[in-house]
Amino acid sequence: MLSESAEQRDLTRGSIYKHMIRIGIPAALGMLFNTLYNLTDNWFAGRISDDALSGLAIASIVFAAFLALGMGLQSGTSAMVAADLGTKKPEKVRHWINYSHGITWFLSLLILVLGLWFAKDLLKFLSQDQAIIDKAWDYTSVILFGNVFFNLTSAFAGALIAHGNTTSYRNVLVIGFVANWLLNPLFIFVFDFGVAGLAWSTVFIKLGSAAYLWKELKSETGHYAKPGYDFSHWKQLLAQIMPASMNMLTIIIGGYITIYFISQFGDNPVAGYSVGIRLEQLLLMPALGLNASVMALIGQNYGAGKYNRVNEIYRKSLKLALLVSVIFIPIMIFLSPLMMDQFTDNPEIIAVGVYYLRVDAFAFYGYTMLFCSNASLQAIKQPMFPLVIGILRQMILPIIAFYLLIEVMDYGLQAIFWSIVVIVLSSAVLAYFYTHRRLKGLLSTKD
Repeated sequence: MLSESAEQRDLTRGSIYKHMIRIGIPAALGMLFNTLYNLTDNWFAGRISDDALSGLAIASIVFAAFLALGMGLQSGTSAMVAADLGTKKPEKVRHWINYSHGITWFLSLLILVLGLWFAKDLLKFLSQDQAIIDKAWDYTSVILFGNVFFNLTSAFAGALIAHGNTTSYRNVLVIGFVANWLLNPLFIFVFDFGVAGLAWSTVFIKLGSAAYLWKELKSETGHYAKPGYDFSHWKQLLAQIMPASMNMLTIIIGGYITIYFISQFGDNPVAGYSVGIRLEQLLLMPALGLNASVMALIGQNYGAGKYNRVNEIYRKSLKLALLVSVIFIPIMIFLSPLMMDQFTDNPEIIAVGVYYLRVDAFAFYGYTMLFCSNASLQAIKQPMFPLVIGILRQMILPIIAFYLLIEVMDYGLQAIFWSIVVIVLSSAVLAYFYTHRRLKGLLSTKD
């Protein structure tokens, strides 16, 4: 009989709900503190100057490439590692971690070269104000050289999540948030680095995060991860990494598409929507924690060939997602005025944010369904459909819908928010049926 700790680590047996809660809660808390970390940087940038705040805003568009790659490394590494954990082949698990370690250095070097080549021109395209461009480059140039620490943190976190360990990643995100409050004023005001101080703080925090997770991964596997170089294995990793990275980019691009159309109604509606969506992202944190649970659970059980349990995990994840929705939808509907009041006293901004939150509450379960479906497909090494859904949901359908509603039919701002609900729910239903068919197909393959 396995010990309690061994049972917890073996996701191919035991209570599915207990595994989901044990893995999901630390993951959700970590994501919450990661969001607060980003808000902290914005707060300190505002203390420097308005140009610094604007520079950080346009630098964040370049920074989005790091976020997308990091998400891909985390998801891709988790998918490959979890599958071999399920087969109980520790040597293969260590190989995948090493190959992920190796490709992370390669991709980080590639980002550094491309960033030094193109990033400044991109910043000039995004702003005509030389003072803002200079501030943005002060931040970006430092981050480029430290991007490998971001990516190593993501790769090691993905391997730990595959083991069912989200506590270690939560720890670095919580400690990183606290450290950011200490290091930002040190680098900005004491060392007088200005906006670059924000970047130096983040680079040092990510260096410490990568080192800590590297050590934690050694505790899980018994070996320190070292860079592995093998093109055939890199190719398999890239097949998982790139679709997940591109899917993340569609989310970022989709946000700018929505803001573009909303901006036609003025600056206050843009501000109201921006605050509203940040509040919604905070409320979605438990669902994102569930996403990490599904990745680890389905990945290990898929590798072990326990396809009945894989299907059961997906069904139960949707039930847990429904429970999360039942809790948070009333908050979006009834407490949205109180939440918006914490950010501004402008009545127009508050009205837009409240309207958005109340309308998008109808799409809340759709978002959670998409998280569960995408995580399930990534875990069984089918990452392309989430990318297709992402392109449709974030880019193609919004452009068509917003153009027809606003430019052709001359509807108001509210039409944008209601069309988002329709797009999210229809995408969630499509993703559900596709995922259900794919998982059922595993059973027929086994038979």
